Amino acid sequence: MNQAMKAVIEKDFKGIASNRRLFASLLIVPLALVIILPSIFIIVIHFIPDDPDVQKLIELIPQHNLSGNIELTVTRLIVNYILPAFFLIIPIMASSIMAASSFVGEKEKHTLETLLYTPLSTGQIFRAKVMASFLLSMTVSLISFLAMFAVIEIETFFLMGSLLIPDINWVVVLLLLSPAVSLIAITLIVRGSAKAQSVEESQQGAVFLIIPVMLLIVGQFSGAMLLNVWILLGLSLLCAAAAWLLMRRALGKFTYEMLLR
Repeated sequence: MNQAMKAVIEKDFKGIASNRRLFASLLIVPLALVIILPSIFIIVIHFIPDDPDVQKLIELIPQHNLSGNIELTVTRLIVNYILPAFFLIIPIMASSIMAASSFVGEKEKHTLETLLYTPLSTGQIFRAKVMASFLLSMTVSLISFLAMFAVIEIETFFLMGSLLIPDINWVVVLLLLSPAVSLIAITLIVRGSAKAQSVEESQQGAVFLIIPVMLLIVGQFSGAMLLNVWILLGLSLLCAAAAWLLMRRALGKFTYEMLLR
């Protein structure tokens, strides 16, 4: 990565940071998703253990994993098997904010021609835009993860008298699956941004990317499929391969003519 690409990435970051409305939504929505919802789960498990939904979660736990503290066991199931799926939504949401405006935003600000005059090829410009959105989405995901576990540890310690240790599932999600999903989303959205006439039009594509993840989350709660480490590794490999193919295809079709339409 040369200095010109770094300058493009830095400019995109400053553009997001200077927009208070976008910057606030970039942090508030993910943090609400990973703090409020887990807190509701933990409170319900502790104070209403006979709730039908809690009983359904207990039925999902293999008998050999059941311990004397049912509250802690169910909480561990939610934290290590269900909540990781939320971290497939967060990178899509975070990256779509910057990626959707990557090129159409340049058109609206009348800075696209200036960008094209930089000593960068179209491929380098595309990679710089993708990298900026990728770094942003991974930063938001990491902040959300740290904030979520800080709150969960405090709540479980005071309500259940114990701390939770993150499972290996989190390592796979944060280091492999979440980055791969983020790259797929960013590549599709950035490519769409080059063709779109407005930021709103570009952002519409991000909605359809969340649907498969939502179905996956529903499957978690219904017990249709629990995301164990092997399933997560398999999904990571598939998504990484898909991200690589999409990136190659997008770079091959990314031209000056596409940007200047």
